[in-house]
Amino acid sequence: MEGDCLSCIKYLMFVFNFLIFLGGSFLLGVGVWVVVDPTGFREIVAANPLLFTGVYIILAMGGMLFLLGFLGCCGAIRENKCLLLFFFMLILIIFLAELAAAILAFVFREHLTREYFTKELKRHYQGYNNTDVFTSTWNAIMNTFDCCGVNSPEDFEDSIFRLINPGEVVPEACCRRNSHLGEVGFSNREECLSGSMLYRNNKGCYSSVVDYFEMYIYVAGALAIVVLTIELFAMVFAMCLFKGIQ
Repeated sequence: MEGDCLSCIKYLMFVFNFLIFLGGSFLLGVGVWVVVDPTGFREIVAANPLLFTGVYIILAMGGMLFLLGFLGCCGAIRENKCLLLFFFMLILIIFLAELAAAILAFVFREHLTREYFTKELKRHYQGYNNTDVFTSTWNAIMNTFDCCGVNSPEDFEDSIFRLINPGEVVPEACCRRNSHLGEVGFSNREECLSGSMLYRNNKGCYSSVVDYFEMYIYVAGALAIVVLTIELFAMVFAMCLFKGIQ
């Protein structure tokens, strides 16, 4: 009976670690895609240092989970106490690191609010200086999502952009574009820059980006909860199997 129980724990641990292995592979894939993506997603993420740092955290965590899943599977199948103990210690460290990251994300959540982005836009966005990372990133966001400002085009009032370009109400990146015979051009650039609502994008980028990524945010949150749960079960099974091996 005891042997059957040990065998059951062994295969359950293998299954849980295989799921961890798959989760690590998924996180690695997402992280690599964001870093090398040719469509400009990397520039969008770079709009906020916390988000940009988060990409490399995802890469690191994905790599660790990939390795841990592999070690856990090998330790369970081979019934190797050293591998099991090493696996338990590493997954405990990762589990605590993930909890710390979640707490930090909650503490610094104000850096992801509309007010924070609006304040940063007014202070640092220059309009046409593409050598400036902040400016070129915001241009990429507004061109990609057909939006203007954080909340609306009114965000450029009393901004450094208006000081640098006193004759323009909004930057060129806010202007609507038409595609004709494969060529993309402005609907009416001059009217747009002078503030005409008919020729500019009037939706704020905050709403556009949140709407676009809303489903992915919920999926990522659900995946994080699943991964944490799997890690807890994996640690329990590792210790049970470790104690059961003679």
